Amino acid sequence: MIRSLKDIKKIAVLGAGTMGPGIAQMFAIGGYSVTMWTRSEETREKAKAALLKSIVTFAEEGLIPTDQIDDVFAHVTFAPTVEEAVAGADLIQETIVENKDAKTELYKTLLTAAPRDSIIASNTSALNVFELVPEALLPRMVIAHWYAPAQLIPLVEVVKSEKAPQKLADITVALLEKCGKTPVLMKKFIQGYIANRMQMCLNQEVFHLLDNGYCTPEDIDKAVKASFIPRAVVLGLCKRADFGGLDMTANNYKNKSYVPPAPVDMPKTLAAHVDRGELGLKSGKGFYDYTGVDKGKLIAKRDKQLFEVFKLSKKFMDDPV
Repeated sequence: MIRSLKDIKKIAVLGAGTMGPGIAQMFAIGGYSVTMWTRSEETREKAKAALLKSIVTFAEEGLIPTDQIDDVFAHVTFAPTVEEAVAGADLIQETIVENKDAKTELYKTLLTAAPRDSIIASNTSALNVFELVPEALLPRMVIAHWYAPAQLIPLVEVVKSEKAPQKLADITVALLEKCGKTPVLMKKFIQGYIANRMQMCLNQEVFHLLDNGYCTPEDIDKAVKASFIPRAVVLGLCKRADFGGLDMTANNYKNKSYVPPAPVDMPKTLAAHVDRGELGLKSGKGFYDYTGVDKGKLIAKRDKQLFEVFKLSKKFMDDPV
């Protein structure tokens, strides 16, 4: 049985699509031996290339020494089957497609393939995976929900199965901290966790403002980047209320200073963009027009700015007000 962080030596990452390479990279940077699995050889080769490119970027940003690039990359190997990937693994991080049937099938395989003492963690973003896994896996099951890009966004939300011991969640949190992440241990499961629920609340207001012609997408982005988003890097949300005075927050409720918009099945602004095939950067147009833009260079610029923002954020989190 895994009793402490020291018991974890090998990690399996199941799924090598959007999230897998970044997750594997952070475990490798933490010094762990990582084995990845994916069904497709094409996905496997893309994952290898993305992994190496990202490790090099980390070195360029000064997050790891340049002479450790090859060593970190060598910590990650690939296996052709789930059984081979999880053999000897102390922690298994599942990050396959967000599909109920696919996850159910994988967990049936893990029921017999996973080492008896391993911790099993799901990266599910929308499903209640605790309702999908076999009953026998629940005592060693946690959710470790990463955000994309997994190697850049510090947050990982952790919540254990009701049948799993607290020690299991504590070990998972300690592991993530060792690998440079900022884990948040939730008391119990709720769909959407913390950050996604906050983002959905914001989205509700974004589309209410757009659908009713109050402002443009550019206005919204400028307003939030020049106000509460940078302030939140320093104060968060709850401490911000403390600094402003909880009586003021209470008065806002008493005075009905804010009336939330009525929920809608689909915002008309969003539906119009999707119907026109305007899906954002990947299609060349969304709220903004990316025609003629070098997508690779734009993503690289985004990543560089994210590095700078999160370095500053960590400085403030390490020395909070």
